[in-house]
Amino acid sequence: MKFIHYAGSDRKASVIGAGCMRIAGMDKAACSIFIHGALDCGINFFDHADIYGGGRSEQVFGEVLKEEPSLRDRMFLQSKCGIKKGEYDFSKEYILSSVDGILSRLHTDHLDSLLLHRPDVLMEPEEVNEAFEALKKAGKVLNFGVSNQNPMTMMDLQSGLSQRLCADQVQLSLAHTPMIDGDVNVDMNNAGAEMRDGGILHYCRMHDMAIQIWSPLQIGMFEGVFLNSDRYPALNQILTELAQKYNVTEDAIAYAWLLRIPGKIQVITGTTKVERLRHAAESTEITLSHKEWYDLYTSAGNQLP
Repeated sequence: MKFIHYAGSDRKASVIGAGCMRIAGMDKAACSIFIHGALDCGINFFDHADIYGGGRSEQVFGEVLKEEPSLRDRMFLQSKCGIKKGEYDFSKEYILSSVDGILSRLHTDHLDSLLLHRPDVLMEPEEVNEAFEALKKAGKVLNFGVSNQNPMTMMDLQSGLSQRLCADQVQLSLAHTPMIDGDVNVDMNNAGAEMRDGGILHYCRMHDMAIQIWSPLQIGMFEGVFLNSDRYPALNQILTELAQKYNVTEDAIAYAWLLRIPGKIQVITGTTKVERLRHAAESTEITLSHKEWYDLYTSAGNQLP
């Protein structure tokens, strides 16, 4: 396993993260197997959000921590807040109350990282700073970041913060590459030339921020995975060839493709299966060549100008 340090933190976070959105339906015993399985693979990064399962994901995870409190010291634990039904809310009052609820459900006294979930157009950076400062002073949150924000929004927020933003969690996969397409097709008169994200990869690298990738195997948001999909025959052929070459599975190659991107990259898996967590962990031992990386990119239907 490989690890990164967050800006301003001496704690290490694994480059593979165990996403906890789908654990809401687990009982405590199954969740314990999931947690131990991730840790045994070298994965210490667990990603939550207060909306996952309506709080149930954090609750069942917290039941395990309550019974096995020693596990907490082996974890880099993150959650997100800011999404309410029908709106986004980055007000001080809402952030503070959300974190108290998160900590209570997780049975922990602090988060290693808190992300603001989606951008709130009505955000007041100075008010967010008051919430962050209160949480930091109380020892409830050690690092702060965002989710699904472009560079201009992050600059706007950072202008009012005394804490450095540590991460941006965004969607990226071999079948969802707008963050890459705009760079590849710069100044071209085609659809790929449209800069949809504002340069997230560059901004985060220049500001020492981690890029946390969600839905790393997905086509779009709700269209299923590209592995073994009839929509991506060329991509799956190359995935299989490289999997055989490196003696891993196809999903490990897909994760390795993401980890090959320069910067502090973390891949957040959505699986609850320990076997698939092992596949993800194996991807950290693979360094794809330039040609292999571009072969995968173009086999997914992307053209180089």
